[in-house]
Amino acid sequence: MQLPLVVGVDGSEPSLRAVDWAADEAVLRGVPLRVVHASLWEFPPSPRPARAEETPVEGAVPGKPQEQVRAEDVVEAAARRARVRHPGLPISRAALPEEPEAALVRESRNASVLVVGARGRSAVADLLLGSVSLFVAAHADCPVVVVRGGHDNQVRTPVHGRVVVGVGDESAEAVRFAAEEAERRGAVLEAVRAWRRPAYEGLSHPLITGEPARVHEERAARALEAALRDVPSQVKLERRTAEGPARGVLLAAARHADLLVVGVRCRPGSLGLRLGRTAHRVLHHAACPVAVVPERERGEAVPEGARGTREPREERP
Repeated sequence: MQLPLVVGVDGSEPSLRAVDWAADEAVLRGVPLRVVHASLWEFPPSPRPARAEETPVEGAVPGKPQEQVRAEDVVEAAARRARVRHPGLPISRAALPEEPEAALVRESRNASVLVVGARGRSAVADLLLGSVSLFVAAHADCPVVVVRGGHDNQVRTPVHGRVVVGVGDESAEAVRFAAEEAERRGAVLEAVRAWRRPAYEGLSHPLITGEPARVHEERAARALEAALRDVPSQVKLERRTAEGPARGVLLAAARHADLLVVGVRCRPGSLGLRLGRTAHRVLHHAACPVAVVPERERGEAVPEGARGTREPREERP
C-alpha cells in the first residue's frame, strides 16, 4: 500500500479546512488519510481512592489527563469530518503527547504528503502563518501543503483549473510534483520563471538600448525550457517568464491558481530554517494552498519513506 497522506489538526478552523483539502487529495492519489494531533500533556499521578465529597469533572475519563481526552476528541472530530466528505476513504488517527513540530516532522518521514492549516491556535502561533506550519514546511522530508483560504470553515473547491510552479535554478522535484498534481486534476500546469537584470545595468550603462533585458529574458526562457524537459506530454503546459522579484511574480500568479508549488533546498546537517525569502513570502501571503517541495542536492540519499511504498503504521493511542 502506498504511503498515507498525513494531515495535522488542532481543532481550529484553518486545520479543518486542511482536513477537507487533505481528504480530497488522498482520494485523488488513492492513498489512505492519517489524521494527527500532537500536544504536550502530563500523565496523571498514581490513582487514589476518590473521596465521597468529590464530584467528577464533566467529560473526564478516569486515568486520562483532560488534555489527552481533548486531543483524542480533536482527532476523532477531524476524522469524522473526512469520512462525511469521502465515506470510503481509509482513515487512521493518532493523538500524540509531544510538541507538534517534532511529531509532524517525524510523521513526514513516512508520508506521501503532509498537509497543515495556515494558522495555529495559540497566541504565539497565531501569526501570519503560524509557527508550527512554518517549522514543518521548512523541515519536513516530504512535500508539505499549507492550506490557505477564507474564514468560512470550508475549503474552496478548485475553480481555476490551474497549478502554478515556480521554477528556479533547482526545481526538479517541485516541477515533478506540480506536473503530477496538474495531471491528477486535469488542470493546466503554468510554469513561471522570474528574472531580473543586474543592478549595475541601470540608466548609466552604455548598453541602454534594451539588449541586456532581452539577453536576460532569453536566458530565463532557456532555463525554464530545460527544467520542463521531463514533464509528461499529456500534461497541459504553459510556460511564462516575467521580470521582477520571484516572490511578487508568484504571488500574482497564485491569484488565479488552485495550488502554488515552490521548491526548497535541503542541506544535510542544517538545523536552521531552510526557507528562502520567496518561499517564506508566498507561504504568508498566497491566495491559494502552497506546496513546499524539498529539493535535495545532487547525490544526496533520499530519506527512508520519502518515496516508494510502505504500509501505514499502526494507529497509536
